[in-house]
This record gives sequence, C-alpha cells and structure tokens, in this order.
Amino acid sequence: MTNLVTEVAETVDTNPESAALSYEGMELSYEEFWERTGQFAQALENRGIGEGDRVGIYLPNLPQFVTAFYGTLRVGGIIVPMNPQYKAREISHMLADSEATVVVALADLVPNVLEVQNDTDVETVVSVGADADGATEFDDFLADGTKAIVDRADDDIAVQPYTSGTTGTPKGVLLTHHNLAFTTRANASVPPGGFQASDRLIGTLPLFHIYGMSVVMNGAMYSGGTYYPVPEWDAPTVMDQLEDDEITIMFGVPAMFNDMINQPDAEEYEFEALRFVNSGGSSLPLEVLERFEDLWGVQLNEGYGLTETSPVTHANTDESRRKGSIGQPLEGVEAKIVDSAERSSADHSGGDEPPEDEEFEEVPRVEEGPIDVDSVASSTRRGKGGETAEAADLHEITGELVIHGPNVMKGYYGLPEANEEAFTEENGKRWFHTGDVGYWDEDNFFYVVDREKHMIVTGGYNVYPREVEELLFEHEDVADAAVVGVPDERRGETVKAFIVPTPDAEATPEDIKQYCLSNLAEYKHPRDVEFVQELPRTTTGKVQKFELRDE
Repeated sequence: MTNLVTEVAETVDTNPESAALSYEGMELSYEEFWERTGQFAQALENRGIGEGDRVGIYLPNLPQFVTAFYGTLRVGGIIVPMNPQYKAREISHMLADSEATVVVALADLVPNVLEVQNDTDVETVVSVGADADGATEFDDFLADGTKAIVDRADDDIAVQPYTSGTTGTPKGVLLTHHNLAFTTRANASVPPGGFQASDRLIGTLPLFHIYGMSVVMNGAMYSGGTYYPVPEWDAPTVMDQLEDDEITIMFGVPAMFNDMINQPDAEEYEFEALRFVNSGGSSLPLEVLERFEDLWGVQLNEGYGLTETSPVTHANTDESRRKGSIGQPLEGVEAKIVDSAERSSADHSGGDEPPEDEEFEEVPRVEEGPIDVDSVASSTRRGKGGETAEAADLHEITGELVIHGPNVMKGYYGLPEANEEAFTEENGKRWFHTGDVGYWDEDNFFYVVDREKHMIVTGGYNVYPREVEELLFEHEDVADAAVVGVPDERRGETVKAFIVPTPDAEATPEDIKQYCLSNLAEYKHPRDVEFVQELPRTTTGKVQKFELRDE
C-alpha cells in the first residue's frame, strides 16, 4: 500500500527546517507545511471525508492550494482541481459529475460554488483570502490535531482533473497515485543532476493544470526544494522574481517565454541562478527559443505531455536535444507514430463506432529530424526493410502519436465508450491515442506537426470550439455560429467566432465578445467576432472550418 504523499513525508523528515513554500516574503518550512496538511486532513475526516471521497480545489496558485492538495491525499481523498477562471456554469458539471462534497475556493469565487450547490453533492465550502457568506474561512477550517497518512493502493485514484473531449464536454481523467509518482520522479531526473534540495522552482504554471501540479509542485515537494507559487502571470513581475529570489528552475508555456523576450528592458535582466528552463503546453516557436537563449544564456528545452499522461511523456535535455522536437520519451515511457488513417476517417463525435479494421502499424521513421514539412518530398525516410526512400508527401511520414507507460491514466471517469475509443490493445500493451499528428526519427526524437482536428491551443490552454459554439447558440441574436483557431503571434492561436445573426439582431460583435466573457474563462472567449451571411457547409450540413480558417 502507498500514497502519493508518502515520499513528501520522507522529504519532511530529511529537510524539516528547509523552506517548502515561499510566497510574498513569507516562508513555510517543511515541518510547518506538513503540520498544516495534517490539520487539513483531520478537518476533512472530522466531516466524514475519507478514502475515495472527492474534494474540489478552486484556487489560483496559493499556499492554501498546496496544503489542501496534500491534505486531501493524506486522508485518502481524491482532488478535483478546477480552473479559477471558470464561471459557475463551467464548474457545475465538474462538481456534479465528480460528486465532490467539499470545495476549497477563493473567497471571490465562493458565490459561483453556492450558485450551483443545489445541483451537486457539495456540503462544505471553504473560503481562502477572506470570510465569505456560506463558507468557512480556511484557517478556521483546520483542525487542532493532525491526521496520519491513509494507505492507498498504487492504482487508487489520487487526482481527477477535467479535460474537454472532442465534443467539448469535460471528461474526468482518473490519475492514480502511481501515475503521478512515476511522472514526478521521471521528470525530476530531466535537469542536469536532477531536482535538488537546493533548487527554487517558480510556480508560473497554474496548479489546477496537471503540468504545474505534477511537474513543478510535486517536483519541488519530492526533491526538498522550495516552491514559489505565482497566482497570476505578469512577465515583468516574474522576471524580477527570477532575479531577486535566484530561481533555479522554471517551467512555462510558449506565450510566457514570448512575453519575456519582448519586454523592452529584457536585455537588462540577468538570471544567473537559472539552470533549467522547460516549455510545454503547445509548440514552441523556434524564434522564441533562440531569442530566449541569446538573451540569457540558458538552454530552453521543449517537452510534451497531456493531462491523460500525468502529463510528461517526452523531453529534450541539456545533453540530448533537437530544436523543433518535443524530445525523446522519458525513461519507462514508450511512444510511437502509427498509421491511424482508418481511425480518423470515422466521425466518432457523431456517435459512430470505431472501425473494426482500424490500422495500427508503425509509420516509418525519417532518418533525422526536424524536416522541412513544406518541402517534405525532398526528405528521405527509412522503409520497413531498412531501405531509404523518397517521401512523396507529409502523409507518408506522419501518423498519430500513441503512448504506453506507467504514466498513462486509468481511464475517463464513468465513460466506458470514451475509454474504448482512447485506447488500443496490442501485444499485451495498452496504447493511448493522443490525437496529435507527428513523425519520429531514427534517434527516437518525436515531432508534432498538428493538433487534434478542431482543438484550439491558445497560450498553452486547450479550447474546444463546440463549447463556445453551444454558448453562442444560446444568444437570442445568433442564428448560426462556428468557432475556429486563428494564428496569434503571442498565444500561438486565438479564438475567432463567425456569427450568422438573426434578421432582427441588435447585438454587435463587441456585445457577443462580452457575452462570452461573462460566461466562459477569459482564454476561451472569442477575441475576434465576425458577422457573416452564411457559413460554408458540406452537402451533409457540416461546417467547412478549413474555409473559415483560410479567410
């Protein structure tokens, strides 16, 4: 029997006086931090919360998030992390579906929880930052005593984050104690010498997201380093902190690094302590990588992962890197590029069964990447017999990236059909379909060239157009709507909505943007709204989104 926090307890025993958390000039030692997690765990048990019960955490990056996270695991519970940018309508499904009975929320967000409480199993609301009507303030919630660690099996669920499927409906991802423990250990070995007790890790990535939670927070707690939570991204503030606090490790998304290099005084900064920097969440533009390294002399490595893989599957390292690649699989993780043409030809979002003759053959590797995909006909690849052949087009060398390993989720919560579609069993191995298209080379470096068919990746966040479209259809002035991703220099992509207004519509494009902003997280709302007379459709009625993107 085990528990994800067992190794944290060992860290506490080894480094009781070292700083576990540092926030706005306040430091919390490992001994003090451990005491508070025990008090939180005891408070949960006092309210009947124990093994397998779910606790929602609806907070930005704050020390209370870390305390509630490990406190919940300590009592044997399951964490349901929620984006603090979400509005009431967005958290309603997560709380109802997960059957969470406790929610820890920022005081300003407590009204959102109370608004949907009657539609969920939530009984207890804990507020952070201030008193809030209908909630118990965080410090008042903590018990006087501390709860010992409750044993859990390796395959017991530790965290249930939600990710949108191709239909836009959030799906609970079941991540086990072993999933997260493996990923934390594997990722902590990526920097030179691995994560160390002397490291100071800056928490710019949101903790509700598996990237910030598993890689940065867990990594710091496992290694005995110090975690510096950052509630809100602001490039100048973070750059000052990198200097002042002598931060040694930073993980971020491309938009963050793009913001940093574009600060007018960027050349004045010196990050002398910074020894490892990693980018994930979406593809890193080569010009951003090279500008970052030119400015500060620190190698910027790109990696890859998904919520369903806990998240990291691939990484570049200081010793082994190819620019433009997501890197090689972590030790213990298997990956390959397969021919899934038959699979992708079926419209699963419409309820079709996956084809029985689904192909799952490995796509031949290119000799060495990256390649110029615009002139792929001139590049060479190895055939199955080892011969070198000319690649006629990109389709011949690309396929779907699939993953097998101890980091892959147990499955989606309560969705057997989605689980059947997400995995392929082959030779006793369970391969997860990422939905991402890419290629690989003979040195086992992987390259992602496209994302899932309709998903928009903006600033490292995934946005599924259907969720936005369904909201737009609720507006009385909208007769028809389609949402696509369009190129954006800072975010990689941004959201654009094409609207066919009703004949008597009075709403303006700005009104539509504000309507979305009031009902969706800020990063999901369309930054551009265009009114059109009609949407391009196929003879079967499907919107031809590629035409909208081309426009």
